[in-house]
Amino acid sequence: MPLNILKLCVGIDDVDQLRIIQVRRLKEEGILRHFTRHRPRRAAEITSGGSIYWIIKGYAQVRQRIVAIETATIREGKPCAFVLDPELVLTVAQPRRPHQGWRYLEDRDAPGDAGTGPAADADHLPAPLARTLKEIGAW
Repeated sequence: MPLNILKLCVGIDDVDQLRIIQVRRLKEEGILRHFTRHRPRRAAEITSGGSIYWIIKGYAQVRQRIVAIETATIREGKPCAFVLDPELVLTVAQPRRPHQGWRYLEDRDAPGDAGTGPAADADHLPAPLARTLKEIGAW
């Protein structure tokens, strides 16, 4: 079973802003990398189908598949890079508390992809409204 990474998306207000930034980076660099200070000890489990789940405004809202984990020499103090698939997959909004760095996220605890399961009808709603409806128990 693949292992995932949970990471705060600092400075990003919504999924569209993340998409715009990543499209620009992909054009400039030809590859999407997220640099980090600590190499995961369970790297083999992550690269066997795991994703990075981005927490935006207190909710895990989107994921990207991690295709490789590289040793990085590009950035000082950041010896590891997650190489990301450019495709952003929306997930069912799952509330998450802030934390430093990244955390492992077992597949059984990861939010499902949007468009599947009971929250599929909320896909056409703006994300803040869908989250509010879920929080008050209306969804």
